[in-house]
This record gives sequence, C-alpha cells and structure tokens, in this order.
Amino acid sequence: MTPWWKALKLRQEILSASGQIDDVQMSLFRAVHGTGADRPPYADAAYYGEITHPTERLIDLLTEIAVRVGGGDDYLKARAVTRLDQGMGGGKSHACIGAFHLAANPEALLDTELGHRVADRAKAKMGRHLAADLGRPHVVVLPCDHMTPGAGVQEIDGPARSLYERFLWRLFAKDYPLYESYLPYWSDKNKIAEAIRAVNRPVLIIVDEVLDYIGNGLDGASKPELAAQDMAFLRALLDVVNDVPHVAMLVVMIASDADKTALSRAAQDRRDDLNTLLERNGIPATVTEVGDFADILRRRLFEAEPSPEIINATAALHEPVLSDKAWSKHVWDAVGASWRHRWKAEVAACYPFHPMLMSLAKEEWSKVTGFQRVRSTIRIFAATVYAQQQRGMSGEWVPPLIGPGDLPLSDSTVREALLGSGLVEDERTIANYRSLAEIEVVNHDSSAGTARRQDLERTAVQWSGANPRATERAATFIFLASIVGTLRPGRGRGASAPEVKAATSVPDASYTVTDADAVVDELVNPERGMSALDIIPGQGNNKPARYFLSTRLTHRMLVNNIRRTITPAERDQVIAEFAKKLANTGPFRDLTFVPADLQREPAAVLATSGLDTAHTTRLIVLDPAQFSLRNGTEQSTIEALAIAMGLGQGAQQLPVLWASSAVFAVVNTQRRGLARGVAVEYLARLRALAAPEVQNDDELKATGTKDLNDARQQLEKSLKRAYQHVVYLAQPDPNGDRYLDQLTFDEDNSTALDGTSVWKALADRDKVFDKGQFGARALLHNLRDQDYGKTLSDIRAAFYSAPRLPLLYDGDRDLQQAIYDAVSGGLVSIVDGAGTEVAVTAPSQVNLASTGLRLAKAQPKSCRKCGRPAHDGTCSTSGDGTTDGTTSGSDSSTGSGESGSSGSGAGNASESGSGDTPTKAKDQQVAFSFSSNLLANSDSADGFAALFRAFYMTLDERQISYLQGTIQLVLQAEAAEQLRERLVELGITATFKEI
Repeated sequence: MTPWWKALKLRQEILSASGQIDDVQMSLFRAVHGTGADRPPYADAAYYGEITHPTERLIDLLTEIAVRVGGGDDYLKARAVTRLDQGMGGGKSHACIGAFHLAANPEALLDTELGHRVADRAKAKMGRHLAADLGRPHVVVLPCDHMTPGAGVQEIDGPARSLYERFLWRLFAKDYPLYESYLPYWSDKNKIAEAIRAVNRPVLIIVDEVLDYIGNGLDGASKPELAAQDMAFLRALLDVVNDVPHVAMLVVMIASDADKTALSRAAQDRRDDLNTLLERNGIPATVTEVGDFADILRRRLFEAEPSPEIINATAALHEPVLSDKAWSKHVWDAVGASWRHRWKAEVAACYPFHPMLMSLAKEEWSKVTGFQRVRSTIRIFAATVYAQQQRGMSGEWVPPLIGPGDLPLSDSTVREALLGSGLVEDERTIANYRSLAEIEVVNHDSSAGTARRQDLERTAVQWSGANPRATERAATFIFLASIVGTLRPGRGRGASAPEVKAATSVPDASYTVTDADAVVDELVNPERGMSALDIIPGQGNNKPARYFLSTRLTHRMLVNNIRRTITPAERDQVIAEFAKKLANTGPFRDLTFVPADLQREPAAVLATSGLDTAHTTRLIVLDPAQFSLRNGTEQSTIEALAIAMGLGQGAQQLPVLWASSAVFAVVNTQRRGLARGVAVEYLARLRALAAPEVQNDDELKATGTKDLNDARQQLEKSLKRAYQHVVYLAQPDPNGDRYLDQLTFDEDNSTALDGTSVWKALADRDKVFDKGQFGARALLHNLRDQDYGKTLSDIRAAFYSAPRLPLLYDGDRDLQQAIYDAVSGGLVSIVDGAGTEVAVTAPSQVNLASTGLRLAKAQPKSCRKCGRPAHDGTCSTSGDGTTDGTTSGSDSSTGSGESGSSGSGAGNASESGSGDTPTKAKDQQVAFSFSSNLLANSDSADGFAALFRAFYMTLDERQISYLQGTIQLVLQAEAAEQLRERLVELGITATFKEI
C-alpha cells in the first residue's frame, strides 16, 4: 500500500510556507489590485478554479450572478442583490473573488470544473447556454475594508473621496468628464441608474466588508455630512440595482448576531439601517456548509485526487481492527462510531484524514462560535499534513490515516493554528493551553512532555514499531477535547476513556485493546501521568471515565515548562550575578570579578583582565562558567592562573609584578554542577512569577513568591559551597621557587567568596598576617639582610610583590606602625641618602612612598662629647684639652661605617679594628646592547626570555639601584597595547607606530 504522504502531493504554496497558508484568508483587494509580489496566486482565474471545490452553495451563488449579468432577456430569473452574512472564516472573501473572476474573466473561470458546474446550472435555469463572455460585464469592486472615509488613494480612487465618488470612478473606468457629470447626484436614484446604463455593458457590483466603512470608519472620519451622503448613496444603490437590467450586486456584511465588532451608537444605527435595506432588497446566502469540509480541504491542500486503488487499500487495511470483537465492544460501540458502518465511503470522502478526525471537525469544532470554520480548518489540516509528510520523508512513523491523535503538537504551526482557530477565545486560556501542550503532551523537538517521555522510555514491546507514539496520540486527543471545553455536543466535558483508546488505534493486530488500556492507564496515572489532568470517574459501562486538561495551571506546571526553555548561557549568567553579589572583601582592599569569555582561552581572559594592581591586596573571584578546579577538568584553569601570576614559561611568561597580593576564589567543578541545577530552578521560578497568569492570580502569586525566595536561598547556599578553593602565590622558602598553592574549604559554612574566611585560612598558612599579628618583631623576622638599605618605597612594594613576605591585614597602616615601633624601640633606623638617621615621631610620618629614605639596621648610640659608645661617668680627655679620639668641635653622631662617611664613623671603625672588618662588595655597572631577528631563530627567543627573566628577578629583589637605556622591539599589536599600559603606569613616554 502506498502511504498517503507519497500518494498525495501538497500544493507548492504550502510546501513553500512550511505548512502555513498565508492566503487562506483570501483578500478581494489583493486579487483585484495586487501587483508584482503582492499579487496572490488566486488572482489568476484558472488557479482559483483549480483550488476551489465546487460546493453546491457556491455554484448557486455564481449561477445567480452569471444569469443576472449574462443571461440576456432571462436576467429576471436571477436575483439582483445577494448578501453574504455568515461569520468569519466561512468563505465570503473566497466567493467574492469567484464572482470577480466570473465577471472579469468569464472564459477562464468557465473553463474550470467550477465554471462547468455553473454553466450547467445556468443552462438548466434558462433552458439555453450562457454566452461565453457573459456580455463582457464591467466589475465595480468596493473593498470597504481597504478604504478610509474621506481619504482616497490616488492610484485607485483618483479624485474620489466619498463612497459614491469611488463608485463612479470605478464605474466609468477613470473617465473624468463622465465622472464629473454625475458627481453631484449621490442620492438621486434616476441619476445613479442612468450612470449605470451609461456603461452600456452588464455590471457586477461587489461591496466587501461594508460594515468596516460605515461603522467605525465613518466614526473616525468625524464628518457627519460625509456619513449622511454615503448612507444615502447606499440606500439609493440598493433600490436601483433591482431596477436596472443586467446588474447584479454582491454585498458582504456579517449578520449582527455573528459579528462581535464594538460599535458606537451612531455606527449601530447605520448598521441597522443597512440591515433593513439588505433584508428588503437582497437575499442572504452562504457558500459553504459542514458537509463540504473534506472536499474543500483536499482540493485546497493537494494538487490531485488520490487513486481509488490507494483509497480501497487503505480502507481494507483498517477493517480487521474495526471488526475486532474486543475493539468493537470496548471502544467502537462505546464512542458511537457511526462512520464505521460506511467505512469505505467515509475513507474515500476524508482521505488522508481519518473519519473520526473529520467528524470531530464537522460536528464539534464547527459549532464553536469563534471557530472560523473553513479558514481555521484549512490552516490546522495544512500544517498537520505538512508536518506528518516531513516525518515520513525523514523515515519516521506516520499513521496510514491522520486521526484525532495525530495532530503533531510538537509542531508550532499546528499548535498555533489550533489555539488561534477560535476554539479557544480567551487569551489567558490560550497561553495556558500552549504551556500545557509542551508540558503534558510533547515539546517542540519531541524530546519531552509527559506523554512523549512515556513513549520514549517504554520498554520495547511487540507493537512498538507499529505504534511508537501511542501515548502522545492519546494525550493529543485529550488536549483537543479539552480546548473545546464543555461544548462537545452530547458528549460532556473532555474525552471519554474509549475515545482516548480509539485515538491510539492502529491497523495492526499486535496492538490490542489491552495494550490501549495500559497506555491510557499510564497516561492518566496521578503520580506518573499528566499532572494537569482532571479525571471524572466512570460509572459503569454506560458512563466511562472522562479526562480533561485543566486550564488552571499550577505553579509547578508553569515552572516545569519554563525550566526547559532556560539556556546554559542564561543559567551561567545568573550564577555570575549571584557570585558578584555574595562576594565580600573582608580584609582585602579590593574585590574583582573576572567574567567568562568563552570565545577565548582562560589564559587569555586572565592575562587581559587588568589584575596586576600595585600596593593592593586583592580577592579575585573567577566566573564559574570558565574556571573551576578538580574533577579532572582543571588543567586549563591551572595554566591560566600560573600565567596570570607570572609563572608562565617562554612566550607565556607575563611581566607580573604584584602577583603575591592577588588571591583567587575558584569553584569546585562538581559543586558547580549542583549550583547550576539550582540556578535553573531559581530562573524558572523567577520567570514563572513574572508570567501574566501568575501575576493575575493572587494564589499563584503567593505560591510563586514563596518558591522564589526558597530558590534564592538555595542558590546562595549552593554557590557559597561551590566556591571551595583559594589559589595564591607561595614561596615559604625565601631561597626556593615560587609556585601556586591552594587551600580548600571542607566546611559548608566557609566559602572562598567571603574575604574574611579566606584571610583567616591564609593566616593559618602563613600567607598573611591576621589582625594585630604584625608588629616590630614580626617586621624584623621577615626582613633579610639585603632588605636593609632599601628605600621605604621598596620595602612597601615587597610586602605586595614578594611571596616570601606575608600580606598585611591593614596594609600600609600595619607597615607604618611596625616600622615606627621598630624605630622607637631601637630595632631599626630610618636614614636619608647620606646615611643620616631621620627622626620619626608618629606612624603617619613613616613615608612609605619615599624613594630617598631607607630602612637601616639600628645605629649604635654614641656619647655626644667623646664620640665613643654611650657610657656612664666622665669622658676621658687628651693633653690638648680635647676629648680623646675626637676632632675638636666635632658633633657627629649617626654616620655609618658602611656609608663611607668621615667623623665618628671613622673613629668607630678605627677603634673596632678596621683591619678585621670585611670589606663590603662594591656595586657593578653593567652595560650591553643587542639586536636579533627572533622570527628566524626560536632558540634566540628562549634565550632572551631567560635573560629578561633574570633581569626581572633582580628588579623584584630590589638589587638594581639605577636604570638607564633604550629598547626598540617589534611585537604584535595586542602585546604592544599591554606594554603601553605598563609604560604609562611608570610615566615613561614611548613611541608606537605601525609597520
């Protein structure tokens, strides 16, 4: 048997629009005035006839027009005025376009199947054939839904502004003198009749959607005189049409009881006036009826009819199941499947749709007031056949006939066609059902949804291949029965259990009623099934259980739906926001958050984040989206941190000066996973609370607010736990190598986001001094011999740049106080460039920015009179009356032997036995120049890297006291920008130019 999706070819307009038919709501205006790309296919009379099923009522309408305008002396055998008054989506515009083609291009339309039927009926009415050209009728089209009262469109209306003027302009085919001669007579019936006769041809007048013009349109014009003239013209025209031979008029105005358009009092009066005129002069008509649905659909959707052989084979395929005793007893008899008894004929009429689905559309959907009958049905079924055909072409399972469970709600076009069809009118209910379709039935990619998951997770059974979407089909039918609400005639609310089982049936003996029972039972299970299902318990065989999807969404359902829409980027963004909010500096002076940039490597992100800040203790929080430790995925983070702290090798070695005072807070990989899950829950609850259906429901809003607060607390808690690691630069052995060290918080109440906790933990590792721990003795303990003689600025810098020195709790203030206390206690001295001791009277006077004052070892105290070491008693004197060992008048006190100054230092050095004092090594001056092409020799690049690394180390250890030189280099633009920033910080002017 050839499947329907191979046997039938969809029309190209459906294929091109991926199942959507934009022109299913046909436009008379576009058919008449459309040009270029705006001219629809149905503007061609032949194509219109090809896609139009000749319903009896449409044939009758067009026959009346054909006889009236082209029947010669028999014109009186047809009515002059016809009013199309059925509701929206009933085919009124379609009929108007057919009437236009009949009069404007009679030969083309009469050559179609529709035209043949019209000609045959006209012959039966007149007793003779119609003229092939119908007497060359002239068509006047007034598309009132595209007209603004008092404001014409020059290309179409010329000078016309009122409805009468537009009528004349079209009647006389833009003949301006003729138009001018009849212009004053807008209410004169004789003159209007004379104008129509002046054309000397049959005339068809089509007035489409007239209420749009005389209703709110005339209200908006705010011109009472124009309204009076237009209404007077319509009254006169409706009377005249009946009196002038070979003139027909087709008016579209929905009956008042079917039109919900809100009108002002004046507009209502105008509508009532026109209604009275149409009732007096015209005959109401419709062009479609429910019985036409299947034929209209097939003609509109497919290019050709299916062959009888395929229809017969399809019908025969289903007959064993339809005649099966178990199915008949428990399903077919219970659902009242009258179509079963005329099965072959029903399949022939409905193919490729199942008679059960067509019956649902005819008997239930069409009775819903807001349902746009033909238009809505075409949209739903076009989207359905396209989606199912695409499944078949991709090798997926497709039902032999499309039944009521086979409308693929995973396809957005199908879902929106259903919800926008008028079956559901309330916007809030539509929104709820849209969510229910994804949550309870199937989501957009057929990977989730309560029903779909049950199909996917089902253990393979004998019928799996024959019915792989059994549960989804059952849920789809419940969905369809639910959106109709309580309007199912004679059936009550929702879907009955037998109907749901019927929707799952397939023409395969392996799928039995027992299997259908199991599928439905699992679907409606309170714990594992659809959570929004209302179940009305059954009462014996005559009253089976009924199932109804409630439109009142629970908060949990809404959260579940939203959760699936949250992307990893949105999840990680909210984690980053919370991390920034939760982090605090504690004793650290600065807090920095480094956001992820997944387009670059982690090392590049850290290298360009501007983290090397002078004289500042920094807690740097790394974004979990890109950085984490442990669980086998930490290598890129470790490498990035090493480079950021100046521990890179070769080309990756960065000139980092202040790495020692930077401490990094990093998440644990496994705990990050847990935090991400909680972040999704938080985001889902945040968005659910903002949803209109929650904001407009006090109960849901209260629940949503509580759940959101709980989710926020859980996210904060999980994120604090996730930031478990601290990374810092360590050098416990002053003579050893620097390396990255880590500490990990195992307690749940400690987190790397808390600067205080991090500082306490680092104090236990001797990386920092805690509050009150750093004093004069601690200062001396951490100073090396080579530190003495360095400037205060260098000493200060060392506590931020040298990892052998712990970080200070209060930074500069702690260092000032310690130096002051040490000087006051005689433990160290502060001297100027000449070696002269400088007095310090307060901690604030210790100028840590000074490059002239130096820290020196404590100066030995000497007697101001004799210059000898301080002593008790009388100084001894020499014979010449001067103190022994001094120069007369000398008052030197603080010179250092190491400084090379004269006076008491020389005397002290002499007394101490200068021959035994080791000579201090002298400084050396180094001068060198170089020039090398590093592109040609990679070894040279490594050699220069080692040279500058040694150069950097001597600078870092403050072993260089004077620098002078010029360096010229060619480097990449990105590196040049980094170098420019460093030079600016040092106040060095450099020249940059592109080469």
